[in-house]
Amino acid sequence: MKPLTLILAFLPLIAFSLLTRFLPHDDIGIAGLVTAVIALIVIVTSRPIWPPKIIITCSLVLFAVLAVLGFALGTSDDRWLATWGGAGVGLVLGLAILVLIPVMPFTEQFARESTPQAYWSSPTFKKVNRALSIGWGAAIFALGVSRVAAAAIGGRVPELLLGLVVPVAIILYMLKFSKTYPDRVTHEPAHAPASH
Repeated sequence: MKPLTLILAFLPLIAFSLLTRFLPHDDIGIAGLVTAVIALIVIVTSRPIWPPKIIITCSLVLFAVLAVLGFALGTSDDRWLATWGGAGVGLVLGLAILVLIPVMPFTEQFARESTPQAYWSSPTFKKVNRALSIGWGAAIFALGVSRVAAAAIGGRVPELLLGLVVPVAIILYMLKFSKTYPDRVTHEPAHAPASH
């Protein structure tokens, strides 16, 4: 899997995080709408277009719901939704990734694009994609926890550390893990040497 492919998969989440950070609270509907449109564009421009990628489809639904809520609620509720919805999307998306692993690890759809079909049912292919999806699900959930903690504590320093530095560190670590883990697994010996 290419790191750029994963970045594109999480582009809606990244865009929403930035928009909720810089737009006024009463523009949460606009942030949700713009992000839902970005998710739709990513779906339409992805190849193959069918079946759509699980993670991007979940993003589209999540941000469309936030857009509807943002436009439907009053301005007093917009502040609450911008603060907690903006922070909570990572929790929801991380849980969605983890819950969907038994159905299909989300990374498997991306890995199939660069892996011959003959390997799709191999134990190694399944193992790698389960591990990567568990890692990404846990990482996105941790990113959500960090953002929720930043929103709960408030202030510039916690927002900078928990709302920006920690999430960026988590994403950079996961990009590195996604690049190196498959090679580590495929280069493991088939059988551990017998101990004497």
